Amino acid sequence: MHVPDGFFDVPVSVGGGVVAAGGVALCLRGAHRELDDRTAPMAGLVAAFIFAAQMINFPVASGTSGHLLGGALAAILVGPYTGALCVAVVLLVQGVFFADGGLTALGINMVDMSLVTVLVGYAVFRGLLRVLPSTRKSVVASSFVAALVSVPAAALSFVLLYAVGGTTDVPLGQVATAMLGVHILIGIGEAFMTALTVASVMATRPDLVFGARHVLPTLELRTTPATVGGS
Repeated sequence: MHVPDGFFDVPVSVGGGVVAAGGVALCLRGAHRELDDRTAPMAGLVAAFIFAAQMINFPVASGTSGHLLGGALAAILVGPYTGALCVAVVLLVQGVFFADGGLTALGINMVDMSLVTVLVGYAVFRGLLRVLPSTRKSVVASSFVAALVSVPAAALSFVLLYAVGGTTDVPLGQVATAMLGVHILIGIGEAFMTALTVASVMATRPDLVFGARHVLPTLELRTTPATVGGS
């Protein structure tokens, strides 16, 4: 979904940059409430994981390939504000050092793949947890659905931006059909990868899953006081 240079006109590209800058600034402020001794190290690992995962493409259909977007996964593991920053940093590094996505389209890429995926994915995740039982299975299932919905949502955001300022001669209907059709399939792959990752983390350190901290019971280490005289 990385948008190249020249795919959108100047007003939309500038507007995307402004929205992305405002979103990143908001996330920087919000991340202060999420970062702690558990979230901070996890954020670096999440960013590195998403960067590596986006380098791996899997076939979808008709010669099309897709890769993990990671917005829902990042939000669930480290929080929505920190998660959006993780994906934004990945996109920035990809655009500057690997020419993956145009620099003039960096704002649009951040809006689609960072802000939209995190906002939609985390909203779906938290909404499902409010109605499902407070179990690990519910957390994993909610992460699956959240990732599944977040990818087509990002594709829909792209289509709306294209309708406003797309510069190619491809009809809007054709773009919408191609983007939504392909990204529904990509969303299925992302849903499985997200659920598997969340389940793996929860199997060993459930306290590291930010989105589930208020759902699962907190484990406490208790010690029995030593008795006097062996009685």
